[in-house]
This record gives sequence, structure tokens and C-alpha cells, in this order.
Amino acid sequence: MSIIYQESTKTFYLDGKNVTYAFFINYAGYAEHLYFGKKIPHDDLLYTRMRGPDSCIATAPGRDDQFIEPIFSYIDFPPEVSFFGTGDYREPTILAQMEDGSRLSDLLYDGYSILSTKPKIEGMPSLSGGETLIVHLVDSINSLKADLYYTVYDDCDIVTRRIVYINDSDKIINLKRAYSFAIGLPGHNYEALSLYGSWGHERMIDRTPLHHGVFSIDSKRATSSAVLNPFLGILEKGADEDKGEVYGFNLVYSSSWILKAQVTLDGQTIICGGINDFDFSWKLDPKEEFSTPEIVISYSNEGLGGMSRAFHDAYREHLIPEKHVKSPRPLLINNWEATYFDFNNEKLMSFVDAIENTGIDTLVLDDGWFGARRDDTAGLGDWIVSEDVLEGGLSTIINYANSKGIKFGLWFEPEMVNEDSNLFREHPDYAIGVPGHGRCYSRHQFVLDLTRSDVRDYIVNSVNNILHNNNIQYVKWDFNRNVTEFFSAELPAERQSEFAHRYALGLYDLCDRIIGGNPNVFFEGCAGGGARFDPAILSYFPQIWTSDNTDANERATIQYGTSLVYPLSAMSCHVSVCPNHQTFRVASMETRSNIAHLGATGYELDPTQFSNEDKEEIKNHIDVYHKMRKLIFEGDLYRLNTPNDNEFSFLVVAKDKSHAELLCYRRHCGPGKEVYRVRVKGLSENKNYYIPELNATISGKTLSCVGIPVAFPYGDYMTAKYHFVEK
Repeated sequence: MSIIYQESTKTFYLDGKNVTYAFFINYAGYAEHLYFGKKIPHDDLLYTRMRGPDSCIATAPGRDDQFIEPIFSYIDFPPEVSFFGTGDYREPTILAQMEDGSRLSDLLYDGYSILSTKPKIEGMPSLSGGETLIVHLVDSINSLKADLYYTVYDDCDIVTRRIVYINDSDKIINLKRAYSFAIGLPGHNYEALSLYGSWGHERMIDRTPLHHGVFSIDSKRATSSAVLNPFLGILEKGADEDKGEVYGFNLVYSSSWILKAQVTLDGQTIICGGINDFDFSWKLDPKEEFSTPEIVISYSNEGLGGMSRAFHDAYREHLIPEKHVKSPRPLLINNWEATYFDFNNEKLMSFVDAIENTGIDTLVLDDGWFGARRDDTAGLGDWIVSEDVLEGGLSTIINYANSKGIKFGLWFEPEMVNEDSNLFREHPDYAIGVPGHGRCYSRHQFVLDLTRSDVRDYIVNSVNNILHNNNIQYVKWDFNRNVTEFFSAELPAERQSEFAHRYALGLYDLCDRIIGGNPNVFFEGCAGGGARFDPAILSYFPQIWTSDNTDANERATIQYGTSLVYPLSAMSCHVSVCPNHQTFRVASMETRSNIAHLGATGYELDPTQFSNEDKEEIKNHIDVYHKMRKLIFEGDLYRLNTPNDNEFSFLVVAKDKSHAELLCYRRHCGPGKEVYRVRVKGLSENKNYYIPELNATISGKTLSCVGIPVAFPYGDYMTAKYHFVEK
């Protein structure tokens, strides 16, 4: 068993692949954290408890028994859940307002259950499988209950947590904060790592020392956002790719979120978070319950690299749709950067002719095929094929593509509407907005109110009608702006602060009904690039468009930051034209292809401009990609240095360490010849590897200690590849 309860000490031990998570129920009935880290025996860990400063300490409610138990205040306990108003002045996990206006909670132990596998969360995505512990807590005064869910896995170094809050009273309880977890870490000498960004500049790395007080990152956009990803790393100072203790926290959620790290007066660090409590409340009627989104918590004593590999394993084995996670993906070409809105049947047919026999197997038609959509000012929401653009409807181009052995894909933006559209003219109330106030425009469009079932029904019926009546095998699902106004005409006044969470539930309902209703269609997520790149979206979409910035040099950095948490197979990475449309930078086809091969590869090019030499080069690159795809989708990633350096490298190693591939990238070439040596980590020290590029056989130990010199071609933005095959 992975979960053990030790009755003599009232301690729960949860053992994962290489980790142990331990907490116990203390004298006050409070769930008190003891340990999370490298796997250890089930020793009595109560000796680790220490009392903090005595200044202004309040006892646990009604328990003036400090002479019996030296640690008597909630503020002394590293929490699994924390409350407001009971002497614990740290960030509370829950803030619940009762009918009389009081906000006290005192959730104490009321038993436990162990399940052989984790149950699904109703209405929200989560990881699958894993032995699960449920710790039952109750506030007997208010009849408020909380079930704390913990899941561990034998095949990855993570623990998942979430809380279900239950109103067992006959009165209304208003949740003002409903976080998913809290955990107390020993000490405070940590750094926080977050992934910040913007459009075209997603998931950049930011490290900052923690200080006494609260470090907080969040989104208030009703989406996980490009500005801050719902991930927080807590790093031992000095931790790098290979060494140091690292804790990772990644929320399985796609709406407004928050993650916090608080260094307390006694020198401990409390991590907590979940649904953003800014502009949040939830009316919990009698006997109702409220489920929080799942948090995935990883531990590594092998630095950031170990943390990343833990997340990658967890998401590939327990989150990304099983039928797609390790299977070949569509190798597509998208017409957007080649044509934008300027296309017709003839132009698209010429694309089909140009990609025939290159290895590209899918043509994706992007924005502009529906309604009055001739530019980005009109037509969104009217999911009816425009025969002014595509004479004969979609069937003409689909049939032509299929006759050449090419599959067909289509772009949608289901959550949006233009003011200039039939949908808005007929149902202006479908768009989010406050009556009497002007709506905020973004990209000439409004957001549809997914909290409403009638709006979701319209979207589902419209999209499914297109998919069910055409041979479409791929869909790109876009989301090009953030929510404003945060108001629904269908919600009563006292429930308007439920909007952001209800939007997430509406999105997941759409995904269940559209993706679930089209099992033979491959769906890719997109949000104006990578603005909704989170685990919840990955549970529906096997891959996500990583960024609208397709420049190879920029993508190397974006993909580096993304790989801290998300596996390479989750990143949609395309080869685009040069000069690049976002940066006007020029890089070789070799470099563009090599960077794009570090994920799910495709193309953003005008194939009618291919020369015969271009076609041969693309065909060769696709052949190379097919040979390495299994390694990219299933292997272990080792980042050998950072993109802050002029040169950096990605190494992907097979799980059995039988082979590996190293990609090295150099941004700028100086006038002199610089020597760049890479120590190749992650191979088996006890195996010998043949390196065809060096025509040499070298032991894994020598490669990790001595490394190899990298020979870059002359010029800026160049790559070099090396293969390692067990001998």
C-alpha cells in the first residue's frame, strides 16, 4: 500500500515513487504537516515539532491546556489547512461567512478513508488513478465540513491535493475563500520561481528570494493567462538544474487563480492557493458541497531538472488523453501566416498540391472560413461556412485534400463573438457585459457568457454541426482575449462573484461535449498563442500552441520555460517563414526545424513557394522527426544550461537509457572561434555509447564528466545535433 495510517502516533504516511508525504492529527484534532521530501522509513516524526515565539499567541479555541501540550496555538502548527479568527494569523485556506456574519472556522479531525484509485472531480479535470486518502474534518459549531484529498503515484514523484467544502447545516454558508491546499515547509531560506510573460513572450523564468511576509502570484483574467502561469516553484537557495531541493506547485485550473508563499514569524514557509479569492464568493446552500481544483505538488532533490521530469511523467501518464499522449500527432501545415484572410478553394488546393509527398499529412484552414469573416472585425459566433469564400462549402477542399491523401483541419474560436455578427444582433445578452455600461473591446470581439447553459448549448450545437457533417480530423481551438466585466445576466446579484469559477466550469462543459462528442477529431488548444497553457487544458488537448511567436530564437527561450513544468509532447512547435512575421529575424531551415522538433512539429509556411530543394529538405526533416518522435514524446529531458547563455542545449534520453539525442543552439557567432563543451548528463554511467557525429564510442560516465566539444556551423542562430546509441 502507498498510504499507511499509524494509529499510535496518528500519523499518515503517503509514499510515491521516490517521495514521502507525512502529517499527523495533533492533540487538538488539527491536521499538522510533518514532512514532504525524499522517501524515508515510517519513523516517528513528532520529534521534529518545535514551538515558535510566544508573543501574542492565542490558544486553540477553548483549550487552555498549555501545561499539557507545549505547542498549543494553531499558529505553531505547520498546516494542512488553516483558518481565520482562531489565533492563526497566517494565510487562511478557507474563509467562510455564516448567516450571522461570523467568519470563524475550526475544522478538526473526524476520520479518514482510503480509496484504491482517485475519484474524478465533478465538473472539473484532474489527474487519473493513484491511491487516495480522504481526511474528514468538521466544524461542529457551524456544521461546515472539509474533505482533504491526497493522491500518490508509484510512477512519479508527485502528490495531488484538493479540498471539498461541505455545508452540513440547514443554513446558507458563503465561501469568501476556498483554497485547494496548504503545506508548511521547514525553514525560509528559499527562492520563488515563477513563469511570467505576455503575448509572444510566454513563460519567462523569474527567480526571487522569499522574504518575511507573503509572496503572491495570480491571474484575475478568468483564464490561466500568459502573464503568469499557474505554477510556483519553491527552491533551496543555490538550486540549479541538477542539484538542490525543489518543490513545484501546479494548479489544474483555467480561470482566475492564486498561489502564495508566506514566510512566518517563526521562520517557516507556508504555501497555499487555488481559486483566486479576489472578487470571489460562493453561496453554499444547505447540504451542498464545493469542490476546489486539484494542485499537483512535486518534490526533487535533483534540482529543477528532477522537478520537471516529475511533472512530465505525471502529465504523460495521468493527465494528457491516453489515446494521444504517446501516439503520432497530425504533422500539419497551417495556412494562417501564408494567407491570413486571403484564400479561396483554388489557393487551398494549390497548398494541397505543394505538400503532396513531403510528409506533411494535414492541411489546417485557419480563421476566415465562416459567416462574414473577411477580417477580424466581423463574423465571430456565426459558425456557418461562407460559400462566398469556399464555393461548395468545406466539402470541396476537404474532398480534394483527401483525394491526395491529405487530412483536413479547421480553426474555431468558440468562446467569442463579434459585435458585427448575426449571433450578437440576435442575442446581445449572450456576450458578457453589464447592462447600461459599455463593453470592453479586445481584438474587436467580446467573450460569450459560458456560465449560461443556453449559450453553451448554442456553441456546442454550432461547432458539432460543422464537425459532424464534414470529414474534419483536426481542430485548433483558439481563445484570443481575456474576460472583462465579470457579470452574467442570468446570475442573481448575490452570486455575481461566482462568475470567474462558473466560467471555468462552463469551459470544461464545452470541452466535454465538443471534444467528447467528436472522438475521432484531434484537438489542439490555443489562446492567442500560449495564454491558456495549464494542466486543465492539457487534460482535453494533447498539445497546446506554445506561442504565436514562431521565431526559432524566441521559441527556444519560450519552450525552455514551458519545459520546466510541461512535457515536450504538450508543445505545438511550428517551422515558420523567414524573415519571421513577428521578429523579422532570419534563421536557417535547419535551425527552425531542429527547434520545432522539440515538441509536436508542424509548419506555418506558404508551400506554393517551395522550390524542389525546399521540398526535399522538408521531406528529410520530417523523416528525421519521425525517427525521433517517440524519444521526444516519451523520454526524459535534461536542460544542460540556460537560454540566458549564448549557447544552450537540450538532451532527451530514452527511459531505458539505450539512446539519446542532444540539440545544441548558439545565438551569436563571434569573430573568433569559441570552444563550447557540453557535459552530457542523464545517460547511464555504466553503458558505452556510440556517437556517429564523432565516430567515437564513449562511456556514459566520461560523457557526464568530460563532455563533448560542440562544432557549430559558422553564423548566427545555428544548431548542432548529436546522437548517442548504446553499444
